[in-house]
Amino acid sequence: MQTALVSGASRGLGAVIARRLAADGWAVAVNYHSDAESAGRVVASIRSTGGTAVALAADVTDGDAVRGLVASATEQLGPVQVVIANATGPQPQVALEDLTWRDHLDQLEFFVLSPTLLVQAALPGMKELGTGRVVMIGSDMFDRALPRSSAYIAAKGAQLGLTRSWSRELGPYGITVNLVAPGWIPVERHAGADPSAYAADVPMGRMGTPDDIAGAVSYLAGDEAGFVTGQRLSVNGGHTLW
Repeated sequence: MQTALVSGASRGLGAVIARRLAADGWAVAVNYHSDAESAGRVVASIRSTGGTAVALAADVTDGDAVRGLVASATEQLGPVQVVIANATGPQPQVALEDLTWRDHLDQLEFFVLSPTLLVQAALPGMKELGTGRVVMIGSDMFDRALPRSSAYIAAKGAQLGLTRSWSRELGPYGITVNLVAPGWIPVERHAGADPSAYAADVPMGRMGTPDDIAGAVSYLAGDEAGFVTGQRLSVNGGHTLW
């Protein structure tokens, strides 16, 4: 059995993606940073339906921690064939006149450094298998270009650049690299927010759900997407159309 590693999978989109991949038959490494209890619940829910999963703690912006994460996933579950770069952090709104380099680094560490470390750690095993899938979780904010979010948007743009470049570099090894760009998908951290104004601008007439994103990830991680690489798949009900 091959393994899918989902970073930041103790809650939100990551938890739903982990459960979907387990339902697809993957052994799933549920990565978390500090919320062991929530990660444990995700693993328990997967096991309760006959799936295979383990919870693995790691700071995915730390090189040694990421190498240990991939090694542990491989030892406990099997070779890591799928990497889902989902982990994220706070996304504060900062006016340009107050923006610092640290504000940029805070975003780049999650959306450039972390995927780089994850793929580097998993790459030798993928090359040995002769196949692999990398799926970035991006954002349609790159297209929406809202003010006071420039550090986040710049990092998400860089993430798309990684996707395109790595797809060319890793294609000869049978490894695909793609990006799923959700719109606003309400999860636990959005509790109390009113999505009505956003939903009014979505052609499909509703908010997206974590299952919508998990379905796109499932496709890109599966055999059916074996000839799809370097692509951004927007999952936002048509909220951005380009």
